[in-house]
Parts: sequence; structure tokens; C-alpha cells
Amino acid sequence: MLIAIIGENCSGKSTLAAEIQKEISGEIITGKDYLRMAKSEKEAENLFKEKLQRAVTGDNLFYVISEMEQLNFLPDETVKILVKENLSTILKRFSQRMKGNLPAPVEEMLRKKHGMFDNISYDYLYEGEKSEPADLIKMLKDREYGR
Repeated sequence: MLIAIIGENCSGKSTLAAEIQKEISGEIITGKDYLRMAKSEKEAENLFKEKLQRAVTGDNLFYVISEMEQLNFLPDETVKILVKENLSTILKRFSQRMKGNLPAPVEEMLRKKHGMFDNISYDYLYEGEKSEPADLIKMLKDREYGR
């Protein structure tokens, strides 16, 4: 099963991917990590698209996405999870990531990007601190095993 975990920076995507991986084994690929698959970007993209397509019916793969253009890699059969978090939490987490100093241009960028995925289609909505990973994992397992 190919699962795309989609959301803004510091919305909790990687944490959610790790939680899912504990219960549903699979490889996690984040953002542009696929570029390591080949020397040229175009070749890496092609290899990655093939890997994603194989994951639809093969071994589980979790693709963590934080940029709109990365959605273009996804085959139609991808299970899409939209991870949403409120802006204040995102700003707080990003500030912590930067050791307490959130430069004004970074904060402005995060504010501009907030809500960028609001209009995409998705299979499951995970609302950050309001949601429980166990509930989502159960739905994914039910889907995987056709229950």
C-alpha cells in the first residue's frame, strides 16, 4: 500500500509516519529523499515514480510530503492522509526546531503557506493534536486487509 502523508512543515507528518510504521511495516521516504536514488534529478524522479507505483500493490511505503509539486508523483491509487495543524502550533514547533529563534522571514513564509493543502482531495484527515494515531491506524489496517 502506498500512503502519502501530506501537510505543512511542522504539522506532525513525520511523527505520524513513525507511529503508523510501528503498526504497519513499510519504508518512509520524506520530501526529496528520492534524489539519492540516482545521479541526475530526472533519473531519480523516474525511478521514484516506478517505486511508488510498485508500492500501490506491493510492500508498504509511506511518502511524507510538504511541497505541493510532490503530489504530482503520486499514482491515482495512493492512500492520501492530510495532516492539519493550527498555525500557532506550527510556529511553536518550527521555533523549537530552530532552537527558539524563529526569524521573521521564516515566520512569514510559514504564514503564507498555511492552508496550502486545504483544497486537495484526500482519503483521511488527521487533525494534529485533536486526532489519535490509533484511530487512523485502525482505518488503514481495515483498508489494507479489506475489512
